[in-house]
Amino acid sequence: MRKLMLLAALATPMAQAESLDVAAHSMLRLANKSASVHLEHLRIADSGTLLLPATLTELKIDRLELGRDARIAIAPAADDLRIEAISAYLAEGSEISAPGAPGNFERPARPGRNLDLRLAALEAERLAIDARGGAGAPGYVGLDGGNGTPGGCTWGQASRGANGDDGGNGHDGAAGGRVRLSVPQDFPPERISVRLEGGAPGKPGAAGKAGHGGASKGCLVYSTDAGANGRPGQPGQPGLAGAAGELIIQRL
Repeated sequence: MRKLMLLAALATPMAQAESLDVAAHSMLRLANKSASVHLEHLRIADSGTLLLPATLTELKIDRLELGRDARIAIAPAADDLRIEAISAYLAEGSEISAPGAPGNFERPARPGRNLDLRLAALEAERLAIDARGGAGAPGYVGLDGGNGTPGGCTWGQASRGANGDDGGNGHDGAAGGRVRLSVPQDFPPERISVRLEGGAPGKPGAAGKAGHGGASKGCLVYSTDAGANGRPGQPGQPGLAGAAGELIIQRL
């Protein structure tokens, strides 16, 4: 009940600073009615996940704690997201995850979320960020050609099998996100791991199979000639990989 009341408070346009705990091995979604949220203390326990909605554009945190394998998962969106923490402790395996969404037959792949991440004080063995682009959708599979109709045993002519359709082309992967990262001057660069690869290309659609020519069946002595088989279709072409994102590091 306390968490539900907290989320309702965060949903208001003028959300007051609150503390938020995400239990271990659980998932919690931040309310999506406010574009800007301020938290005094955000604690995500081991293997817990906090989901940030696409409508959120600014998150201010006084004290951020991510347990082992904990995640801040960020929904894809066209607007940039700014996350600012006065102090942050990130345990081993924790991650800030903002990848794009894979494409499907109804919508194209989405790019990784653009992030402006400022951590004024940082304690972490590894700062891991994922802003890869979404994979492209595969091409349509070509339809198989229909079979021809059979001829008679002594009269009539069998028809030719229909050609298979060509497979559709795969769709392009989306670009990786742009990450502007501000960390303390003394934080070692080898501890920073940011994934910005573009999305994988969509696979080509398979070709449709050729239809078989019609052939007479059940004839004892005579039968008409069988119809010719159709031609198989051609497979589609793969899509293009998405462009890599951009990382800008600023030392505080």
